[in-house]
Amino acid sequence: MTKVFQSCLVETFLEMLVAERGLSANTIEAYKRDLTDFADFCDSRGIKVVDATAQDLSLYMSKLGGDGMSASTQARRLSALKQYYKFLHAETVRKDDPSTILRSPKKAQHLPKILSEEQVTLLLETAAVDESPKGLRLTALLEVLYATGLRVSELISLPLISVMDDRDVLIVQGKGNKERMVPIGRPAKQAVNAYKTVRGNFLNGLSKSSWLFPSNSKTGHMTRQRLGQQLKELALKAGIDPTKVSPHVLRHAFASHLLANGADLRAVQQMLGHSDLTTTQIYTHVLDERLTKVVKDFHPLTQTSF
Repeated sequence: MTKVFQSCLVETFLEMLVAERGLSANTIEAYKRDLTDFADFCDSRGIKVVDATAQDLSLYMSKLGGDGMSASTQARRLSALKQYYKFLHAETVRKDDPSTILRSPKKAQHLPKILSEEQVTLLLETAAVDESPKGLRLTALLEVLYATGLRVSELISLPLISVMDDRDVLIVQGKGNKERMVPIGRPAKQAVNAYKTVRGNFLNGLSKSSWLFPSNSKTGHMTRQRLGQQLKELALKAGIDPTKVSPHVLRHAFASHLLANGADLRAVQQMLGHSDLTTTQIYTHVLDERLTKVVKDFHPLTQTSF
């Protein structure tokens, strides 16, 4: 079986993921890298990917662990391989699926990094000082991010019409092209309206753009890398450790601060766009802290040690 044919199989597989599962471009690129890495491993052992056995897959996963790869990245690699071999079996390229006996490595449960409410307020106040077009854009991005908890990919690709004065919600297209409604408050809408007055500065010669945050990138809108860079620069100005600030950390802050102030876990799940409640439950450490404080403050046995 030639390398050209194997390459065509991979491309067909990736096209299937886009068409049938609506996976994002970033996920598709990650899967492509994962399969390429496994193909290199197979080449080093003189075998073809389509002919790999369960033992070959097991040796590959052991190698990843031995190289110090994190459990979460190993799990994604294995997921890509499992889906690929399931595809090969369904297309009758193979008579069996060698990946069925493999199990994902257990992921360590890490609590999400978050910023305090005071730190987020400081970031917002620091951003608001800059009234230049770039400053107004960053303030709008920050206000919307903290008000909605959007994924960074969802934030930077918001359509121009997504934030309107007559609507108190955003219609967001998330993972798998699933739409959800997320409430947005007045401060965020006001920040977006202020930014819209200077939005033309970022059209880069275009007469118009359908994106709320246009740029001259390949996608036509602001990139996640640029937003991350600007947030770290803002953190330095605010006197906050820049390693603790990122779009994803602000998404964590959105969820944790909602729960800390009494929000329902399922409501937070829906706003974050989590398909499974167990994903949202990582934030319940905030609830645990709040409940401990309630007992400390109000239980009659105040001598109890917590």
